[in-house]
Amino acid sequence: MTNDSRKRVPLSQDAVQMIRGLIIGELVTVAIIGGLWLWLRPRLQVDNGALSSTNRDKVTTSALTASSFNTVKNLPIGSFNYGGSTAWAPIRQLVDSQIQVLRPELQLRYVNPTNASPGSGSGIRMLLDGKLDFTQSSRPLTDEEKNLAQQRGFVLEERQVGIDGVAVVVNPALKVSGLTVDQLQQIYSGKITNWKQVGGENIPITPFSQHPENADVVLRFGKQVLDKQSLSSNVQYVYSTTEALRRLNQTPGGVYYASARGVVHQCSVKPLPLGVTSTQLIPPYREPFVPANDCPQKRNQLNTEAIKNGTYPMTSKLFVVIKHNQGKEQQVGEAYLRLLATDQGQQAIEQAGLIPERSQEPLARGHVKRMD
Repeated sequence: MTNDSRKRVPLSQDAVQMIRGLIIGELVTVAIIGGLWLWLRPRLQVDNGALSSTNRDKVTTSALTASSFNTVKNLPIGSFNYGGSTAWAPIRQLVDSQIQVLRPELQLRYVNPTNASPGSGSGIRMLLDGKLDFTQSSRPLTDEEKNLAQQRGFVLEERQVGIDGVAVVVNPALKVSGLTVDQLQQIYSGKITNWKQVGGENIPITPFSQHPENADVVLRFGKQVLDKQSLSSNVQYVYSTTEALRRLNQTPGGVYYASARGVVHQCSVKPLPLGVTSTQLIPPYREPFVPANDCPQKRNQLNTEAIKNGTYPMTSKLFVVIKHNQGKEQQVGEAYLRLLATDQGQQAIEQAGLIPERSQEPLARGHVKRMD
């Protein structure tokens, strides 16, 4: 069929008007959308710019505030010895492994004492004797230790990095609701000798303690420190917390104090609530209490919130003890402190079940806050 032979069908007037209306409608729609876009475009750009600027500021702020072991500068190169508090063991496990991976130029080696149990006191003595480059402590320096350092031509400085709770544990079968801080002091000074004197059963009290000169935790009541001279002759001394827990489990009237993190979860002993008064006893564990017969399927967990907010009455501070002698010992001690002061270091302390201390200002020598 040729084009000439095709029949043209004329459109009606109504059809023409309808088509014309559709075309005009489409053009109007396009014009409206185009105008709307032209009106919105600069505003969207401003908003996006502001949003992008805000995001950039957040990223920049995050980058400035977040810190890790990799951001610490001027670390000494070589192998260095350190030692001290067993309460630091969980921190060492987390921090040391990360340092070895991220900063292999700094090699740290924990050294045990040869003729004493590992602890804060033995670590400080080894630092004084030149056997360590820095040490870790869960008690403040004594005046005697500071004076001995000065006699040897250098200064020892304690720098706080965290807080630990001090827990009192007893034989799991002992029926006693808790102790006040004053009652604990009287037990270890020999003024209270039977559990019936503090609302318990008629059982003689057998207090256990590490030797104060080696211990990680010393009992401090205000300005008074219970040293070996002020402790009762009834106190039985143990080499370590492990030995204390074993003997405590075999002694119906036994009692012992130590780093809360190391004893609260143990199945063989019962941690006691402590308080300033007998009506305000705060447990070192998160309630509800898990009895020994439910352990180890369930274990008591550390009451970190009470330690952190200060309602738990007995805590000890965690220190890095630095030897100020303008030598490599001072350099590595300060470097280790800077590593712990980073966000990564503080997170490691928290992961270890301890309370990180964000303030890294040096403590005033001789003006350390009391443990209780």
